[in-house]
Amino acid sequence: MDDSVSIRRERRRAGRTGCDVEATLSVIGGIWKPVLLFHLLEGKLRFNALCRTVPNATPRMITLQLRELEADGVVNRIVYPEVPPKVEYELTDLGTSLAPVLLSMRDWGERLKRSEAAS
Repeated sequence: MDDSVSIRRERRRAGRTGCDVEATLSVIGGIWKPVLLFHLLEGKLRFNALCRTVPNATPRMITLQLRELEADGVVNRIVYPEVPPKVEYELTDLGTSLAPVLLSMRDWGERLKRSEAAS
């Protein structure tokens, strides 16, 4: 494990507040990570398929987000020895354990959109 990953993990454990919610957000926080994770609940996806799930994010941003999720042990990157290269992403067991959180976020978002549409 390189130094930047161990520093990131140490920073997450120490945190600013010591709050468990902060620890969770340090792994899944941001706009794109929860969306990527939500789509990976369905199973393995190739990089381009993930890019299609978040068309407003650049491929570079998606790559960075996936690398962080991989470093945090939430996502597995599978590289197949083919030409052209084939890369798939899947949730690890730790990532799969986020399913109730992600589904709750989806449900809350649906209720929010309905209440905004009704106003």
